[in-house]
Amino acid sequence: MSHPAPAPRHHVVRAPAGWTELRRSGLGPFVTRIRYRRPDGTEAEWSSRGHRKGRPVDEVGTPHPTEALRPAVPRRTWWIAGLFAVGSTCFALGSFPPYLGAVPARVDALTFFVGSIFFTSAAALSFVEAAAAPEVVRADRRGVGHRFALLRTRSIDWWATIVQFAGTVWFNVMTFRAFTDNYDSSQVNRLVWRPDVLGSVCFLVASYLAWAEVCDGPGRVRSRDVSWWVVTLNLAGSVAFGVSALGAFTLPSTGDVTSFRLDNGGTFVGAVCFFVAAVLLVPEARRVPGESTRGS
Repeated sequence: MSHPAPAPRHHVVRAPAGWTELRRSGLGPFVTRIRYRRPDGTEAEWSSRGHRKGRPVDEVGTPHPTEALRPAVPRRTWWIAGLFAVGSTCFALGSFPPYLGAVPARVDALTFFVGSIFFTSAAALSFVEAAAAPEVVRADRRGVGHRFALLRTRSIDWWATIVQFAGTVWFNVMTFRAFTDNYDSSQVNRLVWRPDVLGSVCFLVASYLAWAEVCDGPGRVRSRDVSWWVVTLNLAGSVAFGVSALGAFTLPSTGDVTSFRLDNGGTFVGAVCFFVAAVLLVPEARRVPGESTRGS
């Protein structure tokens, strides 16, 4: 009976015995993609995101690579997609001018707070997904050895999801404190705007790590890959949230925000990007590259 080879100290997954590593790519110390040669001479490609999502390794060198569809999307994917979609809807609604003019300020603040709770719930599930990723790539192309581990510091997706979770917590703080309307400008900037900036920075860092995970480095266009669109939209949404945070700074001289258009417009655009990315998580989970090609 063959056993998986021990994982190198700089990597997070073990390959089956007899598999030879041909090439790897990634960002800095993080490995995001590895190409293997099996004992029978065929090649397979492992990816960090696909491994976490439970997708099999991709067949390499087939004349006409095809994609099969999973009969059912994993339940956790539905929850992550749904929670992110609802949270995004709340943020888009809360920054939509007709809604702003139709409801009291506290109702609008409540809309953002509810949305932040959905964001945090989805981010927590994403972290669980990364923390419970399989430890072994089996010869039948299925990941096994699930074991929840709070510390997977060699995994880029672990860092991306935990930083994203921290960002959502800062948004919880920001939206909760926004219920109070008797702050002066310095208190608004310290108690509300600062958590907004910290949350936006966390989202930018997390989105960039997720983007680099799919692109295998600082940047590579994979426009035919649903995963690339998911992480690109999330990165665009994070940039828009960052722009919103810049516009939300309260000027001490007037007590007004720096730019109401940047504040609300950035939030709305970012929320729309996050919503579309959340919806795409479902077709991403259904696509299984190489599943209908030659087996291992």
